[in-house]
Amino acid sequence: MTPGALSQGPDMTRTEEFEELRPLLFSIAYRILGSVAEAEDAVQESWLRWQASQARVTSAKSYLSAVVTRVSIDVLRSARVRREAYVGPWFPEPLLDDPYEEPERAAELADSLSMAALLLLERLTPLERAVFVLREVFGFDIPAVAAAIGRSEAACRKLATRARHHMDAGRPRFEADRRSCQELADRFFEAFRAGDVDALTEVLAADVQLIGDSGGKAPQWGRGSMTGAGAVIRLLLALGAPFARIGGTVERHDLNGQPGAVFRDRDGRVVNTWTLDVADGRIQTIRAVVNPDKLGHVGPVADAWETVRETFSARR
Repeated sequence: MTPGALSQGPDMTRTEEFEELRPLLFSIAYRILGSVAEAEDAVQESWLRWQASQARVTSAKSYLSAVVTRVSIDVLRSARVRREAYVGPWFPEPLLDDPYEEPERAAELADSLSMAALLLLERLTPLERAVFVLREVFGFDIPAVAAAIGRSEAACRKLATRARHHMDAGRPRFEADRRSCQELADRFFEAFRAGDVDALTEVLAADVQLIGDSGGKAPQWGRGSMTGAGAVIRLLLALGAPFARIGGTVERHDLNGQPGAVFRDRDGRVVNTWTLDVADGRIQTIRAVVNPDKLGHVGPVADAWETVRETFSARR
């Protein structure tokens, strides 16, 4: 059985059972796929199969978790082919809020949601990824995992061991104190808006990286990837004040459980998102998602090319 069982009862309709489980199903699918849109599609497909099924099930949670996992594995297999041809760095779609909460597994849920963790999951095979998500993140037992992916329990144990080894070997370091992370992020974005070189130097690691995901469909803030505080600060200075002068706003928001921000143009449309990796009291990585295909769920999407042209014109 799985932990954190929800309150399905004999008087609940199938629709009510599904809606109560929807947050869990989305959270499973998103961690397997790294895409909000694909996760939502996987949940919708699970609903259609649930409606069409005549099977009598003892646990809607177990049944639907298995269905959404299998759908997600199939989607991931085709998505991986597309991602091999992706232009530039590939990041998961930014997630503003995880709809599923389970206090007993809060740490696992939070750790698995970060951009760095999701990028590590990309290195696993689809089956390893599904097993890791179900077993290590959501705490499903091995029999439930085996039923979900259609493999033997022995095979699932091997998949779980391999996945855990890969994840442990590359697991990112994060600042443990959440309040410290938020305070550091606030200082960073204040310094960015003000163009304060000294303040930026204080919060950025010497070897900080700024990496952008445009998918070839939007301009990069810079070359798409740069390393070193000096280079990153020069770019930040070139962007911050001019972006504000054209009416752009930087809206502080946690993304994927990490401190970050949503950049909006003067009309409130989304230009891009930034997430910050924090460790040892400094910002280690800034990840920018600029690809418009990955931002529609955050809000109406701006014309990033026009925004960049206006921003750099405002520097003169």
